Amino acid sequence: MSTYDWIVVGAGITGSALSYELAKKGFKVLLLDPNPLSDSATRYSYGGLAYWSGTTELTRTLCEEGRQRHLILSEELGINTELRELDLILPFNSPDDREILTQKYRYFATPPKFITIQEACELEPLLNPNAISGAFTVRHGQISPEHLNTGYIQGFKRWGGTLILDQVLQINPIGNQAVNVTTRLGQYQAEKIAICAGGFSRQLLKNAGISIPIYFTHTEILETPPVDLKLRTIVMSAAMERFQLEAKATQRDLERLWEKPGHELTPFILDKSAAQLLDGRIRMGQPSRALSDVNAAVNLLESETLIRQEIAKILPALANLPTTCYHCLVAFSSDSLPLMGAIANFDKIHIFSGFSNPLVFIPPLAQRFADFITGKSDPIITQLSPSRSMKSIR
Repeated sequence: MSTYDWIVVGAGITGSALSYELAKKGFKVLLLDPNPLSDSATRYSYGGLAYWSGTTELTRTLCEEGRQRHLILSEELGINTELRELDLILPFNSPDDREILTQKYRYFATPPKFITIQEACELEPLLNPNAISGAFTVRHGQISPEHLNTGYIQGFKRWGGTLILDQVLQINPIGNQAVNVTTRLGQYQAEKIAICAGGFSRQLLKNAGISIPIYFTHTEILETPPVDLKLRTIVMSAAMERFQLEAKATQRDLERLWEKPGHELTPFILDKSAAQLLDGRIRMGQPSRALSDVNAAVNLLESETLIRQEIAKILPALANLPTTCYHCLVAFSSDSLPLMGAIANFDKIHIFSGFSNPLVFIPPLAQRFADFITGKSDPIITQLSPSRSMKSIR
């Protein structure tokens, strides 16, 4: 049986970044994922970098650290992450929403500013002026999530890391000494393991007899092939319905339902949004469903119809473009902060999941985590320990 210092489960942006930082520290690391560059939230991301969205000292610190990290990642990883800055447009429907949103946004480090319909359409000519009552805007970063993920994996390998394309079936702690991992192809052992499996993290830990408050939505997007049509901005719903869904779905009285398949914890939402990558592909979405079963069936044809109907209202030129509909799981926590660190009573099993602003937070937190486990004290890592959420559900 092959043995390692660390096994990291999941090679999306979370697992690839963490594996890279651990390998840089000299650890012998195995990264396991059956499809590291497909079928994940990373693969279908808009690539957005919301540096402006910090609301506390902790999140503002991480936003700034994330911004600084992205400025050097292309050079460090030897790949063009396609980092750029553009306008984020947040349209709203009702005139009454303006003051509500102004109050809501004032807590952000850089509050989005109100703009008129005309100003919004000058920034984004594809907007339908008859479908909005105004908008807010703020400067927003963007990268290619696939390029960043690939860069981390390539960098991980250069530092001596091992990537095996394999699916983890079972995690078995051996007392408090090590962890055995059973996969489709064999077995591996490590002193410690990090679960970076996104929306699958809860189920994977449950199979090991560990209950942890990490949650997930079933989410769909439409993706076009590269097109000549140019979207100048990223467009997202001003109401940020996704965060409302997360708050409702993680109420304490619903926790027991997350343990049983077949439940919809709260009505689904559709966050009207669209973003274009530098290669010309446009991603549009996105419905999110808080279903308690990771294997719940989702009707992709129905999702595609819903997305097209909603996009037709605000960005009609996009509504009839040729697309493919994709589905993935998106992980989240009960307080919009990630769960990071050893799980209580299982010191060898660590979680690294539940990021609400992942492409900004993950690069600096992966660095901090690697420093932390090699002996550097870090109040931020301590604050993000999963023990905080475990207490809230007892």
